[in-house]
Amino acid sequence: MSKTAFIFPGQASQNVGMGKDVYESFDLAKKYYTKADEILGLPISKISFEGPLEKLTETHVTQPAIFTLSVILYELLKQENATVSMVGGHSLGEYSALVASGAIDFEQGLQLVKVRSQAMQEACERRPGTMAAIIGLEQSKVAEACTAAHSQGIVQPANYNSPGQVAISGEVEAVREAMQQAKDLGARRAIELVVGGAFHSPLMSLAKVAMEEALEDVNFQDAEIPVYVNISGKPVQQAEDLKSALVKQIDHPVLWMQTIENMIKDGADTFREVGPGTVLTGLMHRINKEMHNESISSYRDIIRFKE
Repeated sequence: MSKTAFIFPGQASQNVGMGKDVYESFDLAKKYYTKADEILGLPISKISFEGPLEKLTETHVTQPAIFTLSVILYELLKQENATVSMVGGHSLGEYSALVASGAIDFEQGLQLVKVRSQAMQEACERRPGTMAAIIGLEQSKVAEACTAAHSQGIVQPANYNSPGQVAISGEVEAVREAMQQAKDLGARRAIELVVGGAFHSPLMSLAKVAMEEALEDVNFQDAEIPVYVNISGKPVQQAEDLKSALVKQIDHPVLWMQTIENMIKDGADTFREVGPGTVLTGLMHRINKEMHNESISSYRDIIRFKE
């Protein structure tokens, strides 16, 4: 039997103008953006629609902006009776996936994303770091390169995105040494990324503590459909296990390739990326070209789905 998976993007999928056409076309979108502006105490709608890009790229703005649009697009698909058998999200996208699973509602999710984004921004400022993409090197060799660079500081794999594409994260000198080590081991390319800090590394320990405290006050429900979590790439539905996964993903690698492979193993043959950009759609092509794969990121996409 055919199964559809919804996958939700994380940070780096933002673009100025995102959500504007949806806001202008659907009352539901207006309602959600108004609510988001109130909860955040920030004109997230205006920044999303008009920029500037420098502001939209700040972690404490980017994360709630992507989350808000992703949930709006999901709710619009739901109104069109879109079926979904399983969900997953890349890093921040896990929060959108939790809303889609019924484990939390939009307001709870946004409050958590607000805490997460502010805590991660503070962690970046207190413990500066960077990230790099290692292209064309098997995962075990990337880990080996990080181990070889430990004399320069903290560095570890952060995102297992697709075959031959792994992001690493940590202290600046350690990441740069690991990039060189990766090249020496045969990497095709090693590119330092333009990011706010060392996400999914021990440099995020302050943010992890903040998330633990915030999650204590949120009442999760068991998920109605499986949520494939970053920390293991495996399906989870129990409320407490979902909470635990959110805490651990802050300073552990995102097992994205494993997530997609497990979804396929469990029967998914159609994937819809729900949110701004097409980052996950691009990764899907590298992980498995045989899957039906589409991006839902705009008014036009929603109309096309209706047809």
